[in-house]
Amino acid sequence: MDVKSSQVTGNAASHYAAWQLSRRGWNVMLTSRNAKGSDLFCANDNETIFFGVQSKGLTKRDPVGLGTNLANLRSDWWIITIKAKTDAPVCFIMTLDEVKELCHHSDPAKSRTGATSIWLQPSAYDRPQFKEAWHRFETLNSIDVPKTVILPA
Repeated sequence: MDVKSSQVTGNAASHYAAWQLSRRGWNVMLTSRNAKGSDLFCANDNETIFFGVQSKGLTKRDPVGLGTNLANLRSDWWIITIKAKTDAPVCFIMTLDEVKELCHHSDPAKSRTGATSIWLQPSAYDRPQFKEAWHRFETLNSIDVPKTVILPA
């Protein structure tokens, strides 16, 4: 088994994030790997608060690729996990707005294909306000939000 594969790293990060959220009172469901959209769906015990999480797993402090169009980013919350397959993973908790605000855009003129690519530099996510900021989810649980119903399309 190739424990160096990016898929295993992503799996380790998603499961670690799910474990951390579960420890803090959230009911967490993992989605199918490589599906578009959220990697985790979370709900409180009363099922009055629902949110999606995009999980990004890295073996070290590297840039996080975001694709070519910010409109394709969906999840309300992002958890970037570095050292994902070690005994001491480190997570950075960000909102979608923070990801969009802090991302870097390449110059399309310098690209072989002429397309822009977008990513988060380590210096953008590795900040004290995001590092192990699991407390950010505690405030969600105290908000009185009407029950959300999601119907199939």
